Amino acid sequence: MTGNSRIHAIRVHDVDNVVTVIADIAAGAPLFADCDLRASVAVGRGHKIALAPIAHGEAVIKYGFPIGIATADIAPGDHVHSHNLATALRSDGDYHYGPGASEATPDAKPAPTFGGYVRPDGRVGTRNEIWILPTVGCVGNLAARVARIAGARHAGAVDGVHAFKHPFGCSQLGDDLGHTRALLAALAQHPNAGGVLIVGLGCESNQLGALIELIPAERRAHIRTLSAQAVEDDEAACLTLVDELVSGCADTPRRKVPLSQLVLGVKCGGSDGLSGLTANPLVGRMADAVAAAGGKVVLTEIPEIFGAEQLLMDRAISREVFDDTVALVQDFKDYFIRNGEPVSENPSPGNIAGGITTLEEKSLGAVQKGGNVPVVDVRRYGGEATLPGLTLLEAPGNDAVSSTALTAAGATIILFTTGRGTPLGFPAPTLKIASNSALAERKASWIDFDAGSVLEAGFDSTADALLDLITATASGKPTRAEKNEERDIAIWKSGVTL
Repeated sequence: MTGNSRIHAIRVHDVDNVVTVIADIAAGAPLFADCDLRASVAVGRGHKIALAPIAHGEAVIKYGFPIGIATADIAPGDHVHSHNLATALRSDGDYHYGPGASEATPDAKPAPTFGGYVRPDGRVGTRNEIWILPTVGCVGNLAARVARIAGARHAGAVDGVHAFKHPFGCSQLGDDLGHTRALLAALAQHPNAGGVLIVGLGCESNQLGALIELIPAERRAHIRTLSAQAVEDDEAACLTLVDELVSGCADTPRRKVPLSQLVLGVKCGGSDGLSGLTANPLVGRMADAVAAAGGKVVLTEIPEIFGAEQLLMDRAISREVFDDTVALVQDFKDYFIRNGEPVSENPSPGNIAGGITTLEEKSLGAVQKGGNVPVVDVRRYGGEATLPGLTLLEAPGNDAVSSTALTAAGATIILFTTGRGTPLGFPAPTLKIASNSALAERKASWIDFDAGSVLEAGFDSTADALLDLITATASGKPTRAEKNEERDIAIWKSGVTL
């Protein structure tokens, strides 16, 4: 990355023919101290300005890769955005396998530790909570009411009692029902839950018995179930079971464990033109640190790697992982096509306002969250990450759906980068990382960390500070979302409702 914080713009890669503005810039303002190039119009933070002439039909280059095709002649200093740049993304993909993914390089400094909860199967949680999971939307309010009463009753004994409501579990068919069942079964096994109560209604499609069968027998000791239709006082019966679960895990101590025991989920939402310059590459450094220590990193939002998927495929550790990655990407493209939607139906209005023009640009910025970690596995929706390194997880880009899927895959901390801001929180502790300092200052009640500081302080010191925050959070420090009681799930719906 060239340029510095005293200059208005950054050129990410030496071959780029655009620069990204790092602060609002007026017409006629210089872009760099060492050249005469000036902005021809006023441009907002995160937007692009042409560094060289770009002819109609020529590729616009950012991050060292094409992010689309110019739809008009563009002069140096011109604003480059939706009015003169269009996606070149196709529904098919010409992917190639090139073996030789590099290993994660250990840091010269000793890897940090954190205080975690070691579970009987050896996995480590960052929280010791009671989770109440309804099998169906009909008992969601019952679950929430029980969590509220039990949370007050057992305050201090566990880290919290939380119910995760959703509207599904009945009138679903095929993959839809399978998604709901697999997601809930995976959450029930999460190491952050010292105890789990699964509450059913009794007559729903998502029957308790079928859900429990998806959970290995050796992981069921901390789980209790109840069918509300089968008891007279469902609330009292639920509370009795929660009391039992609390007594079984309340004395679980935090123990000092290595960073290798962390499962890191990485996510972006409400991105802007700085996300790929500050927050996402900063999170990529966290991914590198965790993987180098022997830990697991999970990357999802598959539609938001379209246009950058070859970069991940190049890091596949085997032909099998490469083939699984190709299948994952192509299946998602086919999903769009079956529903009559173009594969490039992205970025969002907020992304565009923040300076992102095409899906290729968004994806090239987004995949940086995976750092340089080799891709070791591909998991379908509801699956668990089991191997050290980077796992690609099937889920859409929707913030709530993908973050829930990351939790279900075993993420014990989620790093969520954002350029626009969002208050959402999920079952696993979720650190909100702002791409720009203005957002961090304006929404301090939402944001946990200001990645905009890399423009002043550089990546090394900022990365050290973020890693310190991650280990403190893993050791119990509450996130902004936890303090705000923002804890929700969302389940992927892709089929027919009866």
